[in-house]
Amino acid sequence: MGVIIKLANVMAKRRISLTELAERIDITPANLSKLKNGRAKAIRFSTLEALCHELHCQPSAIIVV
Repeated sequence: MGVIIKLANVMAKRRISLTELAERIDITPANLSKLKNGRAKAIRFSTLEALCHELHCQPSAIIVV
């Protein structure tokens, strides 16, 4: 079992679009899409922190091991 990314679920609960979230955390929509769809190979702590800040959640809501 690997790492599961639940970013799409959190975004849906918060009713925030990919484009809006990308602008808020200063990341390209293409890179955010890779994260959202679980295709990213890595994530920077600063990006994870920005996601959690904007989505008002903890990292464990986005990443599950």
